[in-house]
Formats: sequence, C-alpha cells, structure tokens
Amino acid sequence: MLSRLGYNPDVLSCLANLSSDEIFTPPGIANKLLDGLPVDIWSNSKVTFLDPSAKSGIFLREIARRLDLGLIKEFPDRQTRINHIFNNQIFAIAITELTGQTSRRSLYGTKTANGKYSFCDNFKTEFGNIWYEPSEHKWVGSYCAHCGANKLTYEVAEDQEKYAYGFIHQIKPEELFNMRFDVIVGNPPYHLDTGGSGRQAKPIYQLFVQQAIKLNPRYLSMIIPSRWFAGGMGLDSFRGEMLKDRHISKLVDFVDAADCFPDVDIPGGVCYFLWDREYDGDCEVTNVFNGNEYKSKRSLGEFDTFVRLSPSVPILSKVLDRKEVSLAEIVSATRPFGLQTKDRPDGTGNIRLVSSGGDGKIKLARVTSGHGLVKKWKVLTSKTSHDHAGNPDKDGMRRVLSRVEILEPNAVCTESYIVIGAFDTEVEAINCMNYLKTMFVRHLISILSFSQDITRERFRYVPIQDFTKNWTDTALNKKYTLTKDEIQFIESVIRPMDI
Repeated sequence: MLSRLGYNPDVLSCLANLSSDEIFTPPGIANKLLDGLPVDIWSNSKVTFLDPSAKSGIFLREIARRLDLGLIKEFPDRQTRINHIFNNQIFAIAITELTGQTSRRSLYGTKTANGKYSFCDNFKTEFGNIWYEPSEHKWVGSYCAHCGANKLTYEVAEDQEKYAYGFIHQIKPEELFNMRFDVIVGNPPYHLDTGGSGRQAKPIYQLFVQQAIKLNPRYLSMIIPSRWFAGGMGLDSFRGEMLKDRHISKLVDFVDAADCFPDVDIPGGVCYFLWDREYDGDCEVTNVFNGNEYKSKRSLGEFDTFVRLSPSVPILSKVLDRKEVSLAEIVSATRPFGLQTKDRPDGTGNIRLVSSGGDGKIKLARVTSGHGLVKKWKVLTSKTSHDHAGNPDKDGMRRVLSRVEILEPNAVCTESYIVIGAFDTEVEAINCMNYLKTMFVRHLISILSFSQDITRERFRYVPIQDFTKNWTDTALNKKYTLTKDEIQFIESVIRPMDI
C-alpha cells in the first residue's frame, strides 16, 4: 500500500527535469508548501485537492500520505481509507501524457489507475483522477489567445508536444471532475519553451495562478519564479494583482533558486505563497538568503514593486520620503547611439567607439541617435550585470554593476552599454561615476534587479544628486540617516566594486 512509497531512497528526489521550464519539485520543497496549510485539513475526509500541473506526482503522493495518517480514526480499514482518499479527495491535471503516467505511478503505484497492482482497488478507468488529454492552442492571428504561444513555433506535427497546457486552455477542472476544489497546490510550468533561455522566454506561470484564483478555492499554494516582483516580460498586470491581493497570507522567497532546485538556473530566484480566501491582512514574508532568514509582516503593495529583503524596506522608505528626482530620468534607453552589439570600430573618423569587441575610431555618420550626448561627458555602464543571472555570488554578495567608466566627449558605445547622464564638465561625470560605485546606490539598483539585465528601469529608486560634489557611502549614509544596522546590512549583501 502507501507504505511502499518510502523515502529510502526517494526516487522522486532523483528525477531529471523535463526542461528548463518544467521542473520536478523535490520532496522537501513540496512538503514545505503543504506544511503551510492548516493542520486540521489532513483529518477532514471532505477536503478536495487539485494539482493543475502534475509532473512527478510528488504533491499528490505527499497529500495522500498525510490524509492516510489523518483519517485513520474515521476509516480504520486501510483499503477503505485508501479508496476514499483516491476516489474522493485527490485530483490532478497532468501537463503531458508522460507526466500523467509518472504521477499515477507515484500516487497509485502503477501507471494505470485500475491496474492489477494499483493501491486503489475500485477505479473504473485507467487515468483514475489524474487527467490528461492533448489540448489545442486557440490561434488568433499569430498567437494563442490563452497563453500567447507563437503559432510558427508551436503549430507542430500531431505526434509532438504542443505545450497547450489543459488547465489554461479552456479546460474547466470543476466540470472535468464535476466538483469544486478546496485546495489547489502545485509547481506550474515557468515559461514557454522556445529553445531560448529562461531569462528570454515568455513567462507562463502567472496564467496558472490566475486560473486557480478564478476557481475560488479555500487555499492556493504554488511555487513560481520570483521575477514577478519587478514585473516586465508581460508580468506587470500580474505583479499589480499580487501586490494588491490581501488574501496572500504567507510568502517564502528564495533569493538563490539553488536553495530549492540545486540543478536548475532560475534568474531572480523562486518563491512560494499561500493564498487564503478567508484571509484579509498583511503578509508574513520570509526571505531565505545566504544562509539567513529575514522575516517580516507587511503589505506586499507597500511599494510599486515587491521589496524582497525586509531590511531594505526602511532604507528605501527613507530615500523615497525625500521625493527626489530619479536617476532613471537621465539614463539612456537601449542602444543609446543607434549602434548594435555587433558593430565594431573601423579605424576611420574621430569618434571613439566602445564595443564588446574592443575600442577604436568610427565616423560620426555611423551614429544614428543620441546626437545630443556625443559632445558631452557621460558615464558608461554595461547593460549586463556582473552577477550571473542576477543572482548573488556563492558568498551571498552582489556587485550588481560590471563595467563603469567615463565616456568623454566624441566617444560613443554600442548597445552592449547604457549611458548615465550628459555633463558639461569632467568633474560632474567623475562624481556621477563614483556615485554609481557606492554600495548605497548599487543596493537600490539591486532591489529592482531580478536578472542580468541593467536597464533604465533598474535605476528608478536611485535619486539624482548634485554632481558638482563627490559622493561616498559615508556621505550618503549620513544624508539618508541610515542606522548602523542598515549600513551593516548593505555591506553584507553588496560587494565593493574593486572586489
């Protein structure tokens, strides 16, 4: 029976992930999500559970294990208890035919629910309560109306996977199983698998969360990438919904995704949350970072983005309370001079070009935008962060910015870089450069950095200063009245630029 699904060893902790977007959940993480649910549900024979994106079946198996223990008094006979749990309480929608078979094997002990060796002895169908049928995209022009998939990429041969996940493609699980669900829990696909990196691919996990909330369960808990904190990549509306949602009672955030998924690179980390239909209040936030846990209870919508590390909140509040103009106002857009990454110096002209392939001369005619910047003193920084995938180094610290230097008059750069400011004097440019190198500024940039991309948006919380003056961390800490603890926190997470 269920005792055969033991932990010595646990095969579900050894499965290789299907792809960069379809990640198997380790047993330990699945149980952390389930631990967040009220204890009394495990002894309630009427509570129903749904995993709308079943892959390995780990959530289903662990739910069954808990119910098997919690319902002993109500159903003393083991087989009767197992039959009740599997027939009436645990349901799932698999994301592929393969994961459906894997999930049935994890839960029922065999890939066919009504097979000879199934733990449950009264299923009538092969799939039991773990459903899978191929779904179709609904093409409107070149894109799917449900998930935004590109028709050219996903309109594939009949025998190939279409990634038209049933839960978000018009399938109504309450009609599929003819019931409503008290608890929805899972680890949905993270992005559309286009063959690119997870950082570039289109996010899709938010659609699973939104669909689950529409079903109005009593509880919802999912583990998803944390990049929604800052929005972008189609996540702005989802971020707004989550920050305003007072039903989110708990949020656990892993700055380094390796703390959850050791073998997967997920830019910006991952988080899981508990949405409670009956709850209306501030959220219990736990940030796991560099071996430390930062705990706080606060409104997720305190700022227009979610500030993940609680010690950053009072620091940012002190900065924003001054209502100073944002440095983002003088940061260039991508491709500040109209030159692409592949552009290189050709040795002609009197304009210095800074490129990823080396510096050299070009003619002014090759500059197609940003003409008003050319004759000015400027500060250049790489548009790619020093930190891999926007994550901390192994010691838990971030440098944030990579190359930061002066761009003199008659000097331009390719789109590998962005430009901060346009100054009449070299002194102002030097002071701006030194300002960017402070740990204070790079900490403010890091609040909005969930990937390697350094864009104008990342500087939104950084205030403009008087750049006729030189700015140091000491001067900034004094201006913004940072406490000793706040200064120590910044120094614990931001690496000096010369290291």
